[in-house]
Amino acid sequence: MNILILGNGGREHTFCWKLSQSVLQPKLFIAPGNAGTAQLGTNIDINPTDLEAVATAVSSHAIDLILVGPEAPLVAGIHDHIANHPTLSHIPVIGPKEEAAKLEGSKAYAKAFMERHNIPTAPYKQFNAANLSEGLAYLESIPAPYVLKADGLAAGKGVLIIHELDEAKAALTDMLANKKFGAASEQVVIEGFLDGIELSCFVLTDGESHVTFPFAKDYKRIGEGDTGLNTGGMGAVSPVPFNDPVFKQKIHDRIITPTMEGLKKDKLDFVGFVFIGLIRVGDDPFVIEYNVRMGDPETQVVLPRIQNDMAELLLATGEKRLHEVALHISPQAAATVVGVSGGYPEAYEKGKVISGLAGDGLIFQAGTTKVDDQIVTHGGRVLASTGFGADVQEALTEAYSNLSNISFEGMYFRKDLGFDL
Repeated sequence: MNILILGNGGREHTFCWKLSQSVLQPKLFIAPGNAGTAQLGTNIDINPTDLEAVATAVSSHAIDLILVGPEAPLVAGIHDHIANHPTLSHIPVIGPKEEAAKLEGSKAYAKAFMERHNIPTAPYKQFNAANLSEGLAYLESIPAPYVLKADGLAAGKGVLIIHELDEAKAALTDMLANKKFGAASEQVVIEGFLDGIELSCFVLTDGESHVTFPFAKDYKRIGEGDTGLNTGGMGAVSPVPFNDPVFKQKIHDRIITPTMEGLKKDKLDFVGFVFIGLIRVGDDPFVIEYNVRMGDPETQVVLPRIQNDMAELLLATGEKRLHEVALHISPQAAATVVGVSGGYPEAYEKGKVISGLAGDGLIFQAGTTKVDDQIVTHGGRVLASTGFGADVQEALTEAYSNLSNISFEGMYFRKDLGFDL
């Protein structure tokens, strides 16, 4: 069985690690991959949003199943491209079609979906450059803090939470009139602020049935105590200690079930992962956002807790047999800590030699590449150390211990993960 994984981050390395344990012994191809995925499969140097190049790779490597890691190829329509291809249409793609991918590709689209299906979320309005003055007036009519979201994909950096009215007005003007986030901010959603603690929910669906993966909590801000700029993620833990059975049932009844039913009612062709970004406000769950793929770095704590054969699970999904599958979850907790390049999430240097990767710890590589015989940094988020334990704190202790053996020039990681639990 030949599997093509699109993407080059820690999420994709984690999928490779999990798939390599399958009894089906799949042959893995990763496009474009990183230095970690190269140890478990064959990297293919193509851009995953180049749909024709992906199709060519699928043909030339006799691929049996495609797993889409990041959102960009899904929003670009990779599933549709394969499904409409004269010779490849029989190959399962784990990831939704283009219309369904708008749940992540457009904040306004996702908000309208939630509104239509009575899924609890913050109140909102959307604005563009043509009605900027109405947006500025709307900011004056609502209480601080102000939540401004670029409608399109902005690599996790398109959400601003601002406490001063004048600053919020300037930011809205910058986003709409000055195209701060390019095409992503041609439209901006202004949301009511929800005060609470966040967690992530992951659902795998074959379009008919679904299974809910372990919940996780990630840490997005660069600074300790959740301060500073937003990043793609500085670490994660699973399970989430405050997600007790009563609260979990509320998530299931109010959010997961209506989301799955909403996809069917709207006739959205969704095969793959629904990532539901949640916030607990008091005793109630609200949806912050949808993503249409697994999260990163949450994948690094969620997949290790799943005891099922991952290749069999993905095959059942692609063949619409998910109703046959019972998910088995390890009672162990998992935690992951991300090591990043100095300067991230702003300017940073690449090409720093990484030492200590040969140790026993479970390290998932993200922004890495191989130069001669050395693995060097090649991105902002470089790697993630995952640890396990009887509870989250024990898992964090192991993750930090493993990370202490690794170094590269300028390496930074948060030392306070789990501080809010």
